[in-house]
Amino acid sequence: MVDQLINLVKENAGDVINNNPEIPADKKEQAAEVTGTSIASGLQDMLAKGGVKDVMKLFAGGDAAVSSSPVTQHVNESVTTNLASKLGLSTGQAGGIASALIPSILGKLVNKTNDPNDKSFDLQDIFNQLSGGKTSGLNMGSLLSKFKGGLDKDADGDVDLDDLKSLFGGGGGIMDKVKGMFN
Repeated sequence: MVDQLINLVKENAGDVINNNPEIPADKKEQAAEVTGTSIASGLQDMLAKGGVKDVMKLFAGGDAAVSSSPVTQHVNESVTTNLASKLGLSTGQAGGIASALIPSILGKLVNKTNDPNDKSFDLQDIFNQLSGGKTSGLNMGSLLSKFKGGLDKDADGDVDLDDLKSLFGGGGGIMDKVKGMFN
């Protein structure tokens, strides 16, 4: 997965890395590698810190979820720190690169995992690698579907009483809805 992320960064680096005069020519390849590995480690760290719900919401959401996701912020910080320390860039330079690149890369990653015709990234494989194999017994696609409007009707990342209420939304009370199911 890390190699795939590095390739995704290289394919989309454009002016942010390839034509960036702040990155020395002999370090452009390293910048893409650091960015790709930092994305993976940032996602892994987010899961380790209990951010499973946020990571699932990211993969379920699409472009709007990517830009506002706490995962994007966390990964951005990881990339900034690593670019600064490993390439000798200032924090401002590294932060500018990360801010310009990370939302786009994460958006493409999310789109690729959600596209049934694109087999370059597999959601199950991503979570297995990020969790050190701890998710191998779970069907991540099925869990993700719950975040995509299945049972999570209010799109807050969990299935709770509010979701049940929205199932019975509209006119009348819950008891009227239950009665209507039997008529």
